[in-house]
Amino acid sequence: MSRCDISAEQEAAYHVALQDVLRQAQQLLTNGGSALDAVSLAVDMLEDCPLFNAGHGAVFTHDETHELDASIMDGATLRAGAVACVSRLRRPLRAARAVMEHSEHVLLVAEGAEAFASSLGLELVTPDYFSTEARRVQLHRALASNATVLDHDGAALVFRAAAAGSAPLDENTKFGTVGAVALDAQGNLAAATSTGGMTNKRPGRVGDTPLIGAGTYADNRTAAISCTGTGEMFIRTATAYDICARMAYAGQSLDMAAQEVVMNVLPTLNGRGGLIAVDAQGNLSLPFNTEGMYRGWARVGEILHTAIFR
Repeated sequence: MSRCDISAEQEAAYHVALQDVLRQAQQLLTNGGSALDAVSLAVDMLEDCPLFNAGHGAVFTHDETHELDASIMDGATLRAGAVACVSRLRRPLRAARAVMEHSEHVLLVAEGAEAFASSLGLELVTPDYFSTEARRVQLHRALASNATVLDHDGAALVFRAAAAGSAPLDENTKFGTVGAVALDAQGNLAAATSTGGMTNKRPGRVGDTPLIGAGTYADNRTAAISCTGTGEMFIRTATAYDICARMAYAGQSLDMAAQEVVMNVLPTLNGRGGLIAVDAQGNLSLPFNTEGMYRGWARVGEILHTAIFR
């Protein structure tokens, strides 16, 4: 996607939203908070923001329903928790963390996940809480073209019939998974990811987001990773874990490993998307092979950075 495809007002809205998230997570870490709490706070805020495809503002399935996924991982202990195909949990990421901290399991799905979260006092909502009119319009466009709209794909299938060079891209097609990674003052890493999936997806479909090692991974010895994109390809390549494995076993730097996986491994399977990552030394990598990816980063005591385009 190019700058001509998004208005200055739209672009500013995303920068403001991302900066607000970064500012609050940065303050938490400045005050000595944990990486786990920082990523939880960031994803909480992103789930509440209708600009992004997670929580309120999640995309619709083919049946015009919502099915949300989320996961979290603690790099210090390799504990992890996830939920998938939930439709009544206001904050899926909090439910994922509850699975990690209050059960012997890693992944709970659908009604079982909702019952577990509810038993711990997490908030339930009616499914229409997640709906926005913009997402409904996006679904109807996808249904009309019999297409599944993929995360962060500026050249969404529903608009490919337009003439080349006419910049017919709709901002409603550029939303994807939300995620956060963090390194705290104690040297601990954490990663969290949440999504509404893909517009017009088959009900019951689960992507990479709630699968530890595919869409989310954190290990204090290497890095914390949160992914977004065509989930099936991230699952098939175990993308998040692959980056950590390349660092651990082949001695690659975080950026070398992340760039290799995103720019070379995923494309061999037509995998589109990107990821955010931080390693145990605080180095960052935010590669993507799509036309744009909403992203931001911050360090304690330094200015915030946000970006959409390359």
